[in-house]
Amino acid sequence: MAAALEVSNNGLKMDTATQAYLESNPVKETRALISELCRLFYNLGWVSGTGGSITIKVHDESISKSQQLILMSPSGVQKERMVPEDMYVLSPNGSILWSPSPKPYPHKPPKCSDCASLFMKAYDMRNAGAVIHSHGMESCLATMIDPLAKEFKISHMEMIKGIQGHGYYDELVIPIIENTAHERELTESLAEAIAAYPKTTAVLVRNHGIYVWGDTWISAKTQAECYHYLFEAALKLHQMGLDWSSPSHGPITNHHRINGSVKEGALTNGSIESSRRCIVLDIEGTTTPISFVADVLFPYARNNVRKHLEATYLTEDTQNDIKLLRSQVENDLKQNIPGAVAIPSDDSVKEEVIAAVVANVEAMIKSDRKITALKELQGHIWKTGFQNKELEGVVFNDVPKALEKWHSMGIKVYIYSSGSRLAQRLLFGHTNYGDLRKYLCGYFDTTVGNKKETKSYVEISESLGVDNLSEILFVTDVYQEALAAKTAGFEVIISLRPGNEPLPENHGFTTINSFSEI
Repeated sequence: MAAALEVSNNGLKMDTATQAYLESNPVKETRALISELCRLFYNLGWVSGTGGSITIKVHDESISKSQQLILMSPSGVQKERMVPEDMYVLSPNGSILWSPSPKPYPHKPPKCSDCASLFMKAYDMRNAGAVIHSHGMESCLATMIDPLAKEFKISHMEMIKGIQGHGYYDELVIPIIENTAHERELTESLAEAIAAYPKTTAVLVRNHGIYVWGDTWISAKTQAECYHYLFEAALKLHQMGLDWSSPSHGPITNHHRINGSVKEGALTNGSIESSRRCIVLDIEGTTTPISFVADVLFPYARNNVRKHLEATYLTEDTQNDIKLLRSQVENDLKQNIPGAVAIPSDDSVKEEVIAAVVANVEAMIKSDRKITALKELQGHIWKTGFQNKELEGVVFNDVPKALEKWHSMGIKVYIYSSGSRLAQRLLFGHTNYGDLRKYLCGYFDTTVGNKKETKSYVEISESLGVDNLSEILFVTDVYQEALAAKTAGFEVIISLRPGNEPLPENHGFTTINSFSEI
């Protein structure tokens, strides 16, 4: 049957021969093999908690390697309990030819591995025969020994010989890429690492795990075992105060390794001797022109409130937004805030509720109120705009380079804005310079407090876990915010950007026109 498979530019056609081939012995054997390997990897601690995955090309000598089917384990399934029928079957170009049948409650609906797009990069760029994704603790901790390193290096260890193309005297170098919230978002950075390191058969993901590939499943499995052994060895050598990356494996000196080079003046525990540990950035007038917020974001939210509410009225997010606004408006009415209009209860007519919400939102935007209820709704409206490519975030041209530099120095960067955390992530995830979220460690909004109140910055410092508040730099364009942060103990710099409000005379703060001055 295998010889009768027809191939098009889009991969295997689902003709009779293909359908029959899905039931052939090579496919059945590969299904069973993946089930067996997943049980083994579970016992090794590589795929616990449904994490991790494996994919193997079906080996059949009657079909060329470029036409071989691909089998993948499913996502969100307990790997040690999988059976051969749980496997997905894909064409050589990655399209799904066969999906497993749903199982009764409490099983979730079947879903192909979240790693599928990353697996395909290894197949396409390295002509792999199998790829293993492990969440093994060793592979995760190995990326944390040096939080600045873009590579993991180890030398003069016998198990290096188990890695394709390496011998005992070779230095093994594995690229490290930064983790993301969703597995598929790693695809491009993994592809870049594969291209930049032609000798590697693995890519580490910081705080996450490792992807390992080989010409066959045996090659991928044995290399994965060697990698995990070497990671564990590096961790134990580090605990003993020994340098795992040097031929002598002698004591770690008072140096810090960054991207393979040795930097003077660093501590042996890997932390940088610096007066700054964290940088907290405002957005409007600091990273982003005020005109973008005032002339693009706010008008978009104001003009699309009704449309958004009508389209999403029954969703959980919108119902929560309405409840939050209703509570805010009740307080506003008690305080006689101008423009406040009572919002009908949940069991009222939809149109009446929407009309009241729109009236309140328009009044709040007009008054430029910095309140959580308004910001949450605006964030959800902007989310639709960014997803539909009707919006694109704007940052000053010096911002991306500065974020990358601070990130490489190990300085953690956070955002503190009156906009919701969702809105912040959307803006930095869809900028005119691409996705900048990889350089950011977290987001703060008005749920920690008003930006002009000192206690808000004390709350942020406690969240960051920094005892010496002078190690936190806050950059803003607003004098009152700068004053509040300084009172809390932060180092403060005021950003001078086109369109920003003038500062009081003799304000006493350091000012900059560009992040390159920091």
